[in-house]
Amino acid sequence: MDVYVHRLIEPILRKMTAQFPVVALTGPRQSGKSTLLQKIFPEHKYLTLDDPLTLQQALDDPELLLDSAGSPMVIDEIQYAPSLLPRLKLRVDRERAARGRFLLTGSQQFILMKGLGETLAGRIGLLELLPFSLEEKTHCPGMARLAEQPRKALVSACLQGSYPEPVLDSRLEARRWYSAYVRTYLERDIRSLYDIGSLREFERFLQLLAARCAQTLNLSALATDVGVAVNTIKRWISILEACRIIYLLPPYHNNLGKRLIKAPKVYFLDAGLVCYLTGLHDPEHLLHGPLAGPLFENFCIQEIIKVFAASGESPRLYFLRTSAGLEVDLLIEGPAGGKLYPFEFKLSATPRAEMAGPLEQFRAQFAALKPAPGFIVSLATVNRPLTADTQLLPVADFLAFVRRECLPAGK
Repeated sequence: MDVYVHRLIEPILRKMTAQFPVVALTGPRQSGKSTLLQKIFPEHKYLTLDDPLTLQQALDDPELLLDSAGSPMVIDEIQYAPSLLPRLKLRVDRERAARGRFLLTGSQQFILMKGLGETLAGRIGLLELLPFSLEEKTHCPGMARLAEQPRKALVSACLQGSYPEPVLDSRLEARRWYSAYVRTYLERDIRSLYDIGSLREFERFLQLLAARCAQTLNLSALATDVGVAVNTIKRWISILEACRIIYLLPPYHNNLGKRLIKAPKVYFLDAGLVCYLTGLHDPEHLLHGPLAGPLFENFCIQEIIKVFAASGESPRLYFLRTSAGLEVDLLIEGPAGGKLYPFEFKLSATPRAEMAGPLEQFRAQFAALKPAPGFIVSLATVNRPLTADTQLLPVADFLAFVRRECLPAGK
C-alpha cells in the first residue's frame, strides 16, 4: 500500500500545530492517523505504544522514554499510557513558546479526552480523523466519482468501506479485512480497556446493532434480543462511541410545546462495517434488500460527520420525530445559531413530489423555528426543484452544500 492519499484535514492540522504545543488526533483504529502524521511531519520522532516494549518503558520509566526520544515527537495510541500526560505537561510548561512539539494519537476518545482535558487544558489542540471520505476516495486508484456515478460510488462505499487499507490495497478482500479488523483491533482494544463480559454476546450485539443502523436506539429491544441486561447494552453503546465505531444522532429539542421522541438514532461511521456485520456482500441486496434505505441514510450521515471532522468543527446535527409520527431524517444547524436546514434521504434516482410531504409538514408545524426550505437527498444526478419549497439534491451536491452553508466562514 504505497499510495498516499492526501486528507482533507491536513490544512487545519498544520494550523493547529502552529498554534499549540500539543495536538491530539483521535479517531477509530486504522483510520490513517499514524500514516498522516508520519507523512506530514517526517522530522518528528515516532513512538507507538502498540509496541509492547515501548509501552512497558512508558509505564515503568516515562521520563527516561521521553528523554531518550527527544522532541518533536509523535506518540501513537497514547491512551495505553495516560501517565505520560503529566510528564508532557511539565515539558510543555518549561518551553511554552514551542509549538507542535508533541503530536498524539488515540483511538479511545472518551478515555483520552478526559485525560487530555484535565492535564493539558489550554495547551492542546484536538482533531479527529475518520476513515476516508468520498471526496478523499475519489483520489484513490479506480474509484468512481460520486457526481458522475452515484450508484457505483455508493456500492463501493458500502461494500468496500472507507478504511484506507482495503481501499488502497486491491489484493485485500474487504470481508476478510473487516473480519480481521473486528477481531484483531476492535475486540482486542475493547477487552484491553473495558470489561465487556461475554465476547460471544458482544459479537451478537454488534450484528444486531448493525442491522438497526439509521433507526432510533431501543435499548430494551436490543437487551431482549441479545439476552443481556439493559445496563450492559448501555455500556456497550458507550464503548462503541468511545471507539468511534458508531455515532448517536441526537433528537432536536425545542420549547414549542411539541411532543418529540427523545431517544437518539444510531449510525455507524463506516458503512462497510455494517455490510460485513450484516452479511451484505453483493450490489443487488445492497440496493434492493431490506437494509437498502437505512444503508443509504447511514452513508449520507457518515459523510456529513466526516465533513465536520475534517474542518475541525463539532457537528450540529439532529433528527426530528414527533409522537404523532412526523419525522425528518436530518436537521443541520448553520453556524452561529443560523438557519435550520431539513433533509430527507431517499434511495431513488427519480424521487417523486409526494416524497416532500414530511419536509413540508415540518415547515408548517415548526414555522416558529423559521427553517430553510427542505431538501431531498437521492441518487439523482441533477439538482432541481421538486416542489415549491423542496429541492432535489444529488449526494455530491448535498455534501458541497453542507460545506458551503453549514460550516463557519473560512472552513
